[in-house]
Amino acid sequence: MTTIRVPASSANLGAGFDVLGMAVDRYMEVDFAEEGVGSNDHLTMRVFRQFGGTGGLDIRSTIPPARGLGFSGAARVAGLLAAAVQKGMSIEECRRWLFLEATELEGHPDNVAPSVFGGVTVAVGERVVRIPLGVQATVVLWIPDTLSGTKESRGKLPKEVSMQDAVFNLGRASLLIAALTTGDVELLADATEDRLHQEVRLASLPDTANAMQAARDAGAWCSWLSGSGPTAAALCEPSKAEEIAAAMPEGGEVSISHIDMRGAVCEE
Repeated sequence: MTTIRVPASSANLGAGFDVLGMAVDRYMEVDFAEEGVGSNDHLTMRVFRQFGGTGGLDIRSTIPPARGLGFSGAARVAGLLAAAVQKGMSIEECRRWLFLEATELEGHPDNVAPSVFGGVTVAVGERVVRIPLGVQATVVLWIPDTLSGTKESRGKLPKEVSMQDAVFNLGRASLLIAALTTGDVELLADATEDRLHQEVRLASLPDTANAMQAARDAGAWCSWLSGSGPTAAALCEPSKAEEIAAAMPEGGEVSISHIDMRGAVCEE
């Protein structure tokens, strides 16, 4: 049996709005099945059909929808990959195609890139670069029960920003890439500061803001609003993960996760 597996993603990473993303080890999994298996309303199935897929799909997911973990991006990548595999293509042949088509469907590349390529990615237009990681890290997620729609959340953001704020974010995003590449974890707290989107979004997500602060207080190197939220993500030394998880507030699922380094895969 062929199984397609696509990881979740945590996008923006603070200052890298619509550009930076990290693949995490929650998954959308798809098996081919007989006609009639799988809901035609599921986003993965809709994309599969749109790109010529036939038959049914058995779809399973540990990625919660509308929580800021790239559910729609992973679902679209999974549907595209299922259609490609059914036509005889290998993942190696179609990985870039997956990224381009899923980005077109999603409207922005920051979630799609890590779900396709794994690791921590920089995505600008049609270009994707995986950041070489110089640090061993664990990701602690705080996932509340409340939902957050990306479209609604983006609608709250300012249409223009000051030169000062633009330079601030350019500096922080660059610093984050340098910190991850060199392993200088002391830079990460400053490197995940942001003036473009987090403050606006967190104004209506006070529990998420509290979770981010709790993670930092418990020893996380940094924390950020995952995607458009409401999930909070934190990066830490693996030995500190349990302690940080225990310090997270009530009202959300706490998950000790890892960076997925494989991206989308197709396995027999």
